Amino acid sequence: MIDLQYSKKAFENYLNDYDRKNEKIMLKIVHTYGVMECSKKIAEDMKLPAEDCELAQLIGLLHDIGRFEQLKCYNSFEPGTMNHAAFGAKILFEKRLIRCFVEEDKWDEIIKTAIGHHSDYCLKGITNKRELMHAQIIRDADKLDNCRVKLETAIEILLGVTAEQVGMSEITPEVMRQFKNHKSILLETRKTKMDYWISYLAYFYDINFKATYESIRDNHYVDKIIGRIPYTNPDTGKQMEQIRNEMNLYIQNAIKENGNYNKYN
Repeated sequence: MIDLQYSKKAFENYLNDYDRKNEKIMLKIVHTYGVMECSKKIAEDMKLPAEDCELAQLIGLLHDIGRFEQLKCYNSFEPGTMNHAAFGAKILFEKRLIRCFVEEDKWDEIIKTAIGHHSDYCLKGITNKRELMHAQIIRDADKLDNCRVKLETAIEILLGVTAEQVGMSEITPEVMRQFKNHKSILLETRKTKMDYWISYLAYFYDINFKATYESIRDNHYVDKIIGRIPYTNPDTGKQMEQIRNEMNLYIQNAIKENGNYNKYN
């Protein structure tokens, strides 16, 4: 079994090289533990064996380890500065940092695959069922805690402008087209601050498990995220009401259809 207390202590030691007074660093620390908890809930709701529940939490703990160096070097979360997922997998396994967090190597391929692919546009090419399952769990858990992040973190930290400035901007046609097609937003197509805000909602088109959709519904994340911005641009306001209705309906239908829930049992 995995000693998660040992792993968390090692993670806290790792953080000693970074400035905890930096708001973005602290955001990622809190996010890490939030994703760890979300991973636990999803795995338990799936009724996975204890080993997989612990493994899901360990992956949650380590999934964003590349972010801290990205912030130290660039003070930015922008994907153009660094592929934080690939970098995280690299430092864990090429530099053997993984042994600081877990002594056994029996889960290495699962951890490497899940962390290395957790921020991909979509999952492709993972043929091992257990590796795929954990890659899907961490992606769902990451999105769940990111809902909390989008509601609790200052808009200025998230987007670099005020909420009012976000609400004055437009949704570009290409981003709206992707949303209407029930697709996650390609990062390079985002042009305006509203495009960025829409992309956080479009995450919900790439959810793997019923338990995740139920958490999104029960916490009213769609309505809360949409409601955080004052839409002073009337066209944007109308579009956001359409998005609200469409996304809530999509989530209701996904829960009814049962998604991929328990397909690994």
